Parts: sequence; C-alpha cells; structure tokens
Amino acid sequence: MTLSLPIDPEANEFVNRNPLALLLGMVLDQQVPMEKAFSSPYVLAQRLGHEPDARELAGYAPEPLVALFAQPPALHRFPKAMAARVQEVCQVLVDRYDGDPARLWSEAADGRDLLRRVGELPGFGRQKAQIFVALLGKRFGVTPEGWREAAGGYGDADAYRSVADVTDPESLRRVREYKQRMKAEAKAAKG
Repeated sequence: MTLSLPIDPEANEFVNRNPLALLLGMVLDQQVPMEKAFSSPYVLAQRLGHEPDARELAGYAPEPLVALFAQPPALHRFPKAMAARVQEVCQVLVDRYDGDPARLWSEAADGRDLLRRVGELPGFGRQKAQIFVALLGKRFGVTPEGWREAAGGYGDADAYRSVADVTDPESLRRVREYKQRMKAEAKAAKG
C-alpha cells in the first residue's frame, strides 16, 4: 500500500517514506497536475541539497524560499503563494506537533479527529482534508476508527476520485475521467 504516481521513481519513493514530503505534496495539489504536486517536494529537497524538516521550512527566510519555488521549472504555477502556504503549514506542524508531521495522523483519536486535524491546516478545506484522510487510509495504512466515513466519498473502497485512488496508469486514467466529469457537471450547473 503506497502511492504510485507516474513521476520520477525517486520522487515517488520520497513521498512514500517521508511524512513531510507526503503532506507537502498534498499542500501543493491544487491548480497543478497531481504528478507535479507530489514530485515537487523531491525537487525542493534537491534544490536545498538535503531533506528539509518542518522547522527548517517554517523558519526559512521568505524571499529565498520563494526563489527556490520559482526557479525553473517552478515547483508550482503560483510559487510565491505556495511557498508561503508551505511555511504556514510547517509552522502549524512546529506549533502543534513539535515539527513532526506524522503526529498529525498518528495521534488522531478516530477518523473525525483526523479529519478535524487535517482540516485545521492552512489551505485545507473540507474536500482537500477528506482526500488526504482517504490517501492516508488507502495508501499508508492510517485507519483510525471511522476514517472512511470521515473521508466521505473519497474513502469508498472502489472509488476513483482522487490521488488516494491512484495505484497504476489505469487508476490514474479513471481518476482523471472522474475529475473531468465533475468539472463538466459543475460548469453545466452554472450555465
């Protein structure tokens, strides 16, 4: 049970073994392809010359961090905003979890508590928090009581709705089709 995206194998390995990289991949997973979001923590580590921790990123001078994010190829299409978001998330990890991102989920009492904890992170609305809960449960064995219910439809065993469901090229295709269908339905509802 791991995340398996069509990205550099070392980037995949990094998000699968490093809790901060996994969380930062989820932070960056908005308005860019999921492959870009989840490979960017590895690229950031390469640019720094080492694997960063939450304390380092929280305390990093903002302008140099933005420069790391903006260096071509940029880590996100909005490097300044996402560098700031990463710092905000890391500061919460430092303040509430002693800098250990795994404590965010390892100390959750149950699925509702896990969803609450994730949802308190900057930039994590309900849907994004549910996707991360599903990702933790489906791919990383983080299954406190009630996690599927807390994850909503993203927790369904046979769903193909998000990064939590990607295990191979076929599942990635099905997730993309689902997302395109949801966008089309949302657009039709507005029109």
